[in-house]
Amino acid sequence: RAFNETFADFGLPWRWSQAQYRELLKVTGGKERITHFIRTQAAALTTGKEVEALVACLHRDKTERYVALIDAGAAGLRPGVERLLDEARKEGVRLAIATTTSLPNVEALLRASLGSRGPGLFETIAAGDQVKFKKPAPDIYNMALAALDVPAASCLAIEDSDNGLRSAAAAGLPVLITPSGYTDDQCFSGALAVVADLDRAGGAGTSGDGKLHISDLRRLMAGA
Repeated sequence: RAFNETFADFGLPWRWSQAQYRELLKVTGGKERITHFIRTQAAALTTGKEVEALVACLHRDKTERYVALIDAGAAGLRPGVERLLDEARKEGVRLAIATTTSLPNVEALLRASLGSRGPGLFETIAAGDQVKFKKPAPDIYNMALAALDVPAASCLAIEDSDNGLRSAAAAGLPVLITPSGYTDDQCFSGALAVVADLDRAGGAGTSGDGKLHISDLRRLMAGA
């Protein structure tokens, strides 16, 4: 929605459908995604400087729109996420975010979904613009691990895409996958487990209520 509203405001005849966006999400990073789209499907601009300037303007506007939409409650956390965060905090599990999106996007989502306590739940937030190469490169996970000063094998990455899985695995982390509607057709070979919903994990949840708990994640890691 934020992308499409930006395109319309700039007078561009582009509108990304959900099916098209599913494919575009294989390119990580908003600026990179717009650039890829221009190069492959909307190549009216020919020079690198023209594309770079347009992408910078579009991405800046898109980010502002996204933040406003999130602040207004347009999207929330998926089932089980807040519960698992609270369990982690109670059990002394250290938390970090490693994302390809920009820091303003992350902060907006945390603020809207978890309130003022949101950012404080995480020891570090490694965001996409802080590294040279985005997922599937391991850079963003390496940055988060360095900030935490812990070995990768002692951590668990929770991801929703093949690019995320490849990024975390390349940094040496075991990975749990919870795919979204945009990534549920992807291959997740090498993940510890794949669950559609943290609150309805089925066989992956071993606590008896079907939900994934911190204790279940520890068992998954121990059996890897």
